[in-house]
Amino acid sequence: MSKTLISSPLQGFTDFRFRNALHEIFGGIDTYYAPYIRLNGKLDIKSSYRRDLDPANNRVPELIPQVMTASAEEFLFVTKYVQSLGYKELNWNLGCPYPMACKKGMGSGLIQDSEKIDAILYRVHSETDITVSMKMRMGYYEPTEILDVFPVLAKYPIKNIAIHARLGKQLYKGAVDLESFENCLKHTQQTVYYNGDITSVAVFREMEKRFPSINHFMMGRGLIADPFLPSMIKANSTVFPEDSVQKLYEFHNRLFDEYDVFLQGLSHLMSKMHNFWEYYAIGFNNPKKVYKKIKKAKNVIQYKIAVKEIMQEEEAFRLSLVPPNSRE
Repeated sequence: MSKTLISSPLQGFTDFRFRNALHEIFGGIDTYYAPYIRLNGKLDIKSSYRRDLDPANNRVPELIPQVMTASAEEFLFVTKYVQSLGYKELNWNLGCPYPMACKKGMGSGLIQDSEKIDAILYRVHSETDITVSMKMRMGYYEPTEILDVFPVLAKYPIKNIAIHARLGKQLYKGAVDLESFENCLKHTQQTVYYNGDITSVAVFREMEKRFPSINHFMMGRGLIADPFLPSMIKANSTVFPEDSVQKLYEFHNRLFDEYDVFLQGLSHLMSKMHNFWEYYAIGFNNPKKVYKKIKKAKNVIQYKIAVKEIMQEEEAFRLSLVPPNSRE
């Protein structure tokens, strides 16, 4: 069976500009998840969320909105909003690891409260016809926390459970826990997606071999680091296209230009691009050197010169590889 590749939502990174550019320049992703909507107790959709979910701004094959909340009222309010835009599915984020959210009982901090999860899902399924899917970690403190949630989820027609194979308290540190993820598969009959550290074709092959029942794989930071990864997985190839660096440059320049138009002030633009390069640099030959060069750029002119030099150095490196442009 062919594998479905999914873009995991990363707050501050995978907005509609990123999604459209990734799809149109690289391809390979079947489904995109939008970064979560968070209401913070006010039943109002911020303009940034409205822009991101506006169908007119999105040119990807499939986009699924996401909500992060511990309130049934908020969940229902967001459901009504996304349905007004024509969306049929809403993903519930029980995976966010950041302490500020988790201390308020949201994201992975909610996994320990199976009764609240049940109460919210009951109202959503009783009062709406939205399709609900889940994005989860295996727990906040322990990987067994999710096991208490599975019987609750089994009561509802949950479309799928995307599980990031880490704990909330780990943030993004440390290795994924594949044994605990495998244990999850033994405790639910619902469709499970795999998420966590798919960073190369070789890693994907390992995951595919270890979890033959999984047909959906979600990529987050690895996708920003290597936007060729989905198409290379689909082609079962470790060989970059001959114009790989040109495409990386095109991708970067498109994001830079769109954020330049949108963001107020050069400091915001530079901060945005610096954050992007924290992940983007990982896909280059010498990530530390690349990121250091980006951070040293104090204005747009210096920044553009640094990016051009980085791309030239990367192209020279890839041309020197035997076989050319190959990376496991």
